[in-house]
Amino acid sequence: MTYVVLENCIRCKYTDCVDVCPVDCFHEGPNFLVIDPDECIDCTLCEPECPAEAIVSEDDLHPEQEHFLQLNEELSQQWPVITQRKDPLDDAEEWDGVEGKLQYLEK
Repeated sequence: MTYVVLENCIRCKYTDCVDVCPVDCFHEGPNFLVIDPDECIDCTLCEPECPAEAIVSEDDLHPEQEHFLQLNEELSQQWPVITQRKDPLDDAEEWDGVEGKLQYLEK
């Protein structure tokens, strides 16, 4: 099992989760983070650290969110690993909780 970064991370990109990850499974894109499912050890540490509540267990995905598992896997193969916390995007607070952000994902 793995954890999955969901849509609410888009245009926020809080990196609090990165600080607690013991296996460096997070990868960073321009405005989104993803988790490499092959590296995630299901430690549960990242989920409560996300201020945007954008990380869930694979087992807790709603049917309409299942495509994010594949998206995390795909993008983790393309984007570099991030191992240190950074500041969120400048307008992260404004985007936190906005629905329909998938269209803004920068690959």
